[in-house]
Formats: sequence, C-alpha cells, structure tokens
Amino acid sequence: MTETLAPVQPAAPAAQAATRAFPSQVWPDIAILSILSLLGVIGYETSFGDHNFLIAGVGGLVVGTAFGVLGYMLRLGIVTNVLAALLGYFLFGSVLTMPAQSLLGFVPSLETLAGLALGAVWGWADIVTLQTPVEAPYYIPVVPYFATWLVALVGTMLASRWLAVRRSPARASVLLIGPALLFLSGILLGTDETYFAGVRGVAFAVIALIWLGWRRSAAPSASDSGARRLRRRKLTGTGMLVIGAVLVGALAGTALAPTQPDRFVLREEITPPFDPLAFPSPLAGFRSYTKDLADTPIFTATGLEPGDVIRLASMDSYDGRLWNVAGPDEMTSSDGGFSLVGETLKLPSLMRAGGERTAEIEISGYDDVWLPGVGYPTRLTFENSASADNAGDLRYNSATGTAVLTSGASEGYRYSIDSTLQKGVDDDDLIETPTAQVDLAPVENTPDVVVAKAQEFAGTAETPIEQLRAIETALKTQGFLSHGLASDAVPSRAGHGADRMIELFTRSQMIGDEEQYASAMALMARHLGYPSRVVMGFAPEIGDDDDSVEVVGDDVTAWVEVAFDGVGWVPFHPTPDETDIPQDQTPKPKTEPQPQVRQPPRSDNEDEDLLTAVEIDDSDDEKKEQPFVIPLWAWITAGVVGIPLLLFFGAMLVFALLKARRRSRRRNRGSGDRRVAGAWDEMTDEFAELGFDVPRIGSRRQVAAAIEQQLHEQGLGDVRAVHSDTGPVRVVRTDAPASGIRVMPLADATDRAVFDGQEVDEAVVEQSWAEALESVGLARAASGRLRRLFSRFRIRSKRDWAKVDISGAKPAKSAKSATRVQPGEAGAATS
Repeated sequence: MTETLAPVQPAAPAAQAATRAFPSQVWPDIAILSILSLLGVIGYETSFGDHNFLIAGVGGLVVGTAFGVLGYMLRLGIVTNVLAALLGYFLFGSVLTMPAQSLLGFVPSLETLAGLALGAVWGWADIVTLQTPVEAPYYIPVVPYFATWLVALVGTMLASRWLAVRRSPARASVLLIGPALLFLSGILLGTDETYFAGVRGVAFAVIALIWLGWRRSAAPSASDSGARRLRRRKLTGTGMLVIGAVLVGALAGTALAPTQPDRFVLREEITPPFDPLAFPSPLAGFRSYTKDLADTPIFTATGLEPGDVIRLASMDSYDGRLWNVAGPDEMTSSDGGFSLVGETLKLPSLMRAGGERTAEIEISGYDDVWLPGVGYPTRLTFENSASADNAGDLRYNSATGTAVLTSGASEGYRYSIDSTLQKGVDDDDLIETPTAQVDLAPVENTPDVVVAKAQEFAGTAETPIEQLRAIETALKTQGFLSHGLASDAVPSRAGHGADRMIELFTRSQMIGDEEQYASAMALMARHLGYPSRVVMGFAPEIGDDDDSVEVVGDDVTAWVEVAFDGVGWVPFHPTPDETDIPQDQTPKPKTEPQPQVRQPPRSDNEDEDLLTAVEIDDSDDEKKEQPFVIPLWAWITAGVVGIPLLLFFGAMLVFALLKARRRSRRRNRGSGDRRVAGAWDEMTDEFAELGFDVPRIGSRRQVAAAIEQQLHEQGLGDVRAVHSDTGPVRVVRTDAPASGIRVMPLADATDRAVFDGQEVDEAVVEQSWAEALESVGLARAASGRLRRLFSRFRIRSKRDWAKVDISGAKPAKSAKSATRVQPGEAGAATS
C-alpha cells in the first residue's frame, strides 16, 4: 500500500452532491404568491406618489424568492437559510433602495447598511408621520423592500418545505396570509385616496380563489374520461365561484363601502412626533433682530421681485404670554401639523393661487430652526452637502406654509424653493365675502382693554373686511413706531404678553413695533370671531434690477393674516410708520439749591480693596462628572456588524448544544445494545447533516451501502487519518479501499449487538462509538469548508426521517412497516 500525502480536494463534487433539484410543482405556487404580493405592494403608490418604490418592492420579491430557492437546493436548515437571506438582504438592498448613498452606486456603505436596519425597524413608524409624497428620510424605500423580501422568503420556504409535502388547499390558504397582509399594509400606510382599489382587490381575490381551487387534484384512480369530466367540473365550479365572489363583492362594496372621508388610514390616527413648542416662539425673538442684528446679514435671497416678503413662521396660538405655533395638543382639523417631508410640499387647501417664484436662499448669520421662505412652497431642495446631510430633519406645515429644520440652519446652508403666492384681492371684492370657517388653536387670557379697543376701533363697520380695515387704520394712524433703541425718542418695551398689551393701550400714546401691533390686531380679530394669525418674516427693499438681496436684521417684520372663504389668508399691516413721537407736556419741577454740608472723612476699609475675587475654573470638574457617551458611529457599527454575527454564532451555539445533548443521550442511556444502536443512529444522522442522501427505509446494510456508494462517487471513500505525536491528525488518500471510510462494518456490528440476544460488553459499546465518530470525522475533514459550515446548522433524527419527506413521497406509517429484509443479509433490520 502506498500513500500520497497530498491534501484531499473534493470541494467541487462535494458541493454538487450537497445540492438537490428544486421541485418543479412548486414554481407555479411561487409565481402566484409573487403576483399577489405585487398587487399588494402597488398600494404604496398613494404614499410615495410615483412608481419609483416599485424598484425596491420588486427587488425585495426577487431577493427573497431567490434565497428561499437557494436554501432548498443547498439543503440549508431553516435558521441557516434565514441567515443567508439576511446576508442577501443587506448585500442587494443598497443598490435597490439607496443607490445615491452606496459606493459607486451599488456597493453597500456604512450609511446604507444602517439605513437598511433602521428602515426595517423604524420605517413603518416614520411613513405614517410623513407628509405625502414621502421622500425622506433616505431609508424610507426600505419599507416596501423589506416587506416584499420577508413575504417572498417565508412564502418560498413554506411552499418548498411544507406545502410540497401535502398539496392541500388548507395549507395553500396559509401561504396567502403574507400577500394579504402586504395588501392591507398598502391601505393602512396610504392616504385617503385609493389607487385602483377595486381592480386590485378583485384581481387579488380572483387569482387567489382560482389557485386554491386548482390545488385540489383529481382522483389518481380515475380513467382518462373520468379525469376529463372531473377537470371540466372543476373548471365550471371554479368559474362560478369566481363570478359569484366578484358579484357579491361588488354589490357589498357598493352598499357597505365607507365614503371617502371615512377611509381608515394610520397616518390620520397618529400624531406627528414633532412638537414646535419645544422651540422658542419666533415672535419672542423679534427685538433681537432690531437691536443685535440690525446691520448683520442674515441670509441672501435670489429670485425675488419687488414687493415680495419672506415668511418665517405663522403663529395661531396665544396663552396670554406669547403668540406661538400650535403644538400637537392644540392641533385642529384645519391644521395638518408638522410632517416629515421630502422635496415635494403640498399647497394649503385654503388659498387662491397667484404668481409663482423660484428663489434660492443662502444662510449667513441666521442660526434658528425656522426656515425662511417665499409664499407657499411646493418644492424645497437643499443645494449643497452641508444642508443636504440634514434633509431628513425637515418638517413642514402645509396649512401655514411654515418649514422647520429641527437640527437648525447654519452658516453656509443653501436651498432653493419653488413657491406659489397668494393672489391679491381688492377690498371691494371682499365686501360680500365672509371669513372662512377655520378651526384654529385657542386664544386665552385676552386683556379687557384689548376687547374694548376692538369694539371702539371697529365702530359702525358691518362687514368683516370693513371692521378689520378699520382696526388696521386705527392702529396705524393713532400709534407710533419705536423699537426701543437708544436712538428712539421714547422707550418701547419688548414683549407681547397681556401686560404689554395693557401698556400699549393705557399709555398716553400707543408706542411699539410690529411685535406689539400685529399681536394686538390678531387678538382683536379673534374677539370679533374672525380666524386670524400672526406671521413673522422679513421685508427687504428689492429693486427692479436686483438679482439678489442681502437681508439684514433690520428687515424683520410681522403682520396679521385673516382667512376669507374661497379666497385664502388676506394680509393686514397695522404697524404705524410714524416715528416722531410727541413728548409729554407736563412741566418738570424746578430744583432748589441745598446748603452745603461738610462731608465726613472716608472710612472705607482699605484692606478690602486689596482683596479680589478669585475665579475658579471648574470646567474640568464638570467634564469629569459627565458620563461617558458611546458615539453614534459605534452604535451603528455594532448594530450592522454585531447583530448578524450574534445571530450567526448564537444559532451555531444552539445547534451545537442540541447535537451534544442528542449524542449524550444515545451514548449514555439504556442497555448496551441500545447504546450500540445509538452509535449507528448518530453516524447516519451526521452523514445526513453533511448533505448525504441517507435512505429512510431499509436495513442497516442497505443504508451503509448507499452511504459508501456516495462516498466513492464524491471521492471521499479512499481517505484515512494519519495520527502523529508531534502534529495534528492529517487526512490523506490511500489506494486501498479497505483502509478508507468504512460504514458497513459498523452496520454488521450493530446488527449483531441488537439481534444476538446476549449482553453487550462496555468495550463493544465504546468501540462502536469510536468507529462511528471516526467515520464521520473523516468525511467531515475531507469535505469542503462550505459543506462543513452548512452541516453545523442542520439537525436530523431518525424520527424526523420517518415522518417528513419533502420530495413528495408518502412517509412510512411506522418503523415496522418500513422494514424490508433482504434475503441473504444477516441481521437485516431497520435502523
């Protein structure tokens, strides 16, 4: 005998033997499930507004189905198949959902991997708070991708591993749960509008019913003519069932379907998470612009025309201290609230469109969260990387035209706005026009003097526009403008709370600026029952030839808007232009000279002058007291890398413990003959886990012959182990087949121990287990790495083989009925 110490290279044939053909009868089932899933995912169109999401949805179907088929063909266990599918989910998800964030457009990056994880977990919560069409955050296309991937993977695995065992309509109906849930999610995550709901629903029902009907196979004993008759009856019955279902569904849908406003969608039931009350009121910082930033460039606007004003924020809630943007608790039916949006923005329902603007704004000295804009934006696009990185923080209230960047706008941010302006209306056209019925946030703690002045200024005017113009005129002509600067003749206190409103109307002269006058008129309009709000913004001087204008703090302004029915929000500017405030004529008392008194000498403690306060810098102590915070990139890396590794090695550990428990029970429990039989069972189970086709029915010699035949076909039968005291065990080839992996001797020894009727010695038990483990160890060592890895996630048992046959053959009813004793084979018995 000669030996060749070259390592065994059986990778190619071993990989081929570890695979099996996919059942042809399962392909129609997978096709039907894919069609039904596609009908379901199309319902996401109402949320996304276009069909770009179909790339992610169809991609998820392909990836999930492909890995379900691949797992069956490679004989992967369920856990291994799921882990492999997760790898495919992250591998192909970047190019299908976030190509812009991928490296070279298709290579996964850390950002896309994090997005695939975040989208699968948080995308469902985000999508119901987004303003449609949803375009942000960047990972939102992961929602349809993950949904179709999950449905396709589970459906394919069930169809090939469970439905193929017994093809019954009851089992097939279970597979419809995934596509049905996908169809339902398209409704719940959508909007009040529908997308071919009737056509999709009827098509879904018809395809599902026909598929379930044809799952019932004809009797195998029927003749050709009988089979044809059964086929005709099945076709007729299925057709009648489908027609009846369509008719009943159409009639019931017409009679019972809710009206359009009553359509139940989750986004109408969930309050958006953004709370504007977490940020200071924009109007509260009005004086900071006129005092501290009067000559400081705030931002540069391009594309404006003379007369355009820049909106910053609209405030419709007053609590006696501040005008503020309505919070979630005060949000009404007419206020859609702030929603997470993409580039496309909705116009308010209450407006009459006038002109259009395309403006570009570049931030310089502005550092707040409220984004300046023109009119009512329809599209907002961040133009540079500094601002685009925070595009996911954009929130927008379409009812008020207010945009917020929750992370705050900083110097260098640049964005462009496509806007629609409110059409101007003459007062003569509003004489017969009532104010709109708009539910606004409440106004509380209005001072009595404001109420009295509202009635006084409105006078005998009757129509809403006449009363509002009368109030505007009275404030503008009877008051005086003062920002409270040192250069102003009379001081003017900042603020617009109830105390400041009382001071405005109880002094001998009304003195204030836009903050006070706009607040006062809005309160008066609310008292008269008119829907009003305060708007803060900027009114720079724009020339006819100015391409761009530099807005400074002194350009800040505020005005009032009142909603008119069918017209929209009409602006009012009650702030006076007069700054020459008349002085009070009350003469000042004359001062009388006092006799001079000699002052006593100073008795100050000079020692105290020598003492100076010592400032102790405790910033280091504060830093030491702050707890250690793990950075965000570490969490993302741990989630993207650690979670898959934890799943992989955790599953491997679970399978290893189960196999160790199985081996221990077989080796240590029972009499000697049962322990020898346990060695045989352990060996055949581990061969099956390595991918060998171990027969379920037959004698031990037949099973051993089948295993040895596969070993020789795959080039694994002529290997043996070489032991060395100085190194590890090596696997080498030998030209003597009797010295390679031999299974037949253990089969014979097991039959003798089981059927001999004598007590089995402990030495025989240990020898049987040693031979079994050595045979499996040789086969495992000679197999390829991928095959060994897959075997770690497979677990088989003799009981499973007697019950399950995914190839479609009927399982044996019992071990006795499975016994087939061959003549001439000593000790033939089932395993």
